[in-house]
Amino acid sequence: MRDASAVTLIRHRIDLDRVEPPTAALEYARRAAQHGIAVSALIRAYRLGQQEMLVRILGEIRATELDPDLRLSVYDRISSTSFAYIDWISQQVSGTYESERERWLEHRNSVRAVRVREILDSDDLFDIDTASSALGYPLRSKHLALVLWTTQSDPPGGELLRLERFTRAAAEALQLRHGPLFVAEDTVSGWAWLPLDRELSEAVRTIRELAETSDTAVHLALGTLDSGLAGFRRSHRRARDARKVAAASASSPRITAADDQGIAVAALLTDNLVDTRRWVLDTLGPLADDTASDARLRETLRVFLHEGSSYTAAAEKLVLHPNSVRYRVSRAIERRARPIGEERLEIELALLACRHFGQAVLQPAG
Repeated sequence: MRDASAVTLIRHRIDLDRVEPPTAALEYARRAAQHGIAVSALIRAYRLGQQEMLVRILGEIRATELDPDLRLSVYDRISSTSFAYIDWISQQVSGTYESERERWLEHRNSVRAVRVREILDSDDLFDIDTASSALGYPLRSKHLALVLWTTQSDPPGGELLRLERFTRAAAEALQLRHGPLFVAEDTVSGWAWLPLDRELSEAVRTIRELAETSDTAVHLALGTLDSGLAGFRRSHRRARDARKVAAASASSPRITAADDQGIAVAALLTDNLVDTRRWVLDTLGPLADDTASDARLRETLRVFLHEGSSYTAAAEKLVLHPNSVRYRVSRAIERRARPIGEERLEIELALLACRHFGQAVLQPAG
């Protein structure tokens, strides 16, 4: 323990309430916070220093010719005073560390956020190596962009810490060679990029499992896997599209991936849900009623059309008998009140909108 204050405290019998934290100790805590050294390592250094000091003092006491009881009293006094001092100084440097860490991260994230927005908002060419160095993130790699948000209220700043912790946990679960990039979008949502070196499906599966088993207050929208600076932007755009669909969805899914079926098209339909609803009602007629029976008919017709109008393939997908699929498709067409004809594409899109947006585009029952 290089801090000589404890020795001075013992030698002069100074009351701990009258001691001021050493300037060097507080400055070291600030530097540790700026360099990302864990506060636990800082406190452990004090504990190890105390242990070394007590070992040396014990050796000195044993070498004296004092009465054994007096030697024990001396060691007890030094030991108890040093423990009290270490407990006190640990609280002081921890408080300084946390304050500096918060200030440093806020400043760093602000600068980072500005640079990220510059890259996203401009199609101009950037020096990719200079930009990578400024962000501390490898822009030449393959990227998976995430949009994260939370609906749970935390103390001021706590929401972003929750999202950043999840981003780091995802990077650890994926065993990335390079760290992730996280910037705040606002007080309850953030943007992140993961530099992947594996297949997208494997990464999405890992992130889904993490989200389902860890912090259930975190909501995610995942982009696509894209490379380089253009891919950095493209994956982010796809992640934001996925979030638009999740925000408009009646079921409010916690995890939405841009590669999920129909997400890219559904994102285009979110721009004006009022007009989308009118179009859905015009396209599907009574089949767009918000009832359980119409929901079953819509899903059967959607799968039937998606499987190339094959009753057998649709039956396998829905785990139904082909005759049941045939009956439901027939009923769906009856409910629509006109044949499919050449409107197949419009019907598929309308059914897709119903699946993602639910009540927002359906006709209330009755």
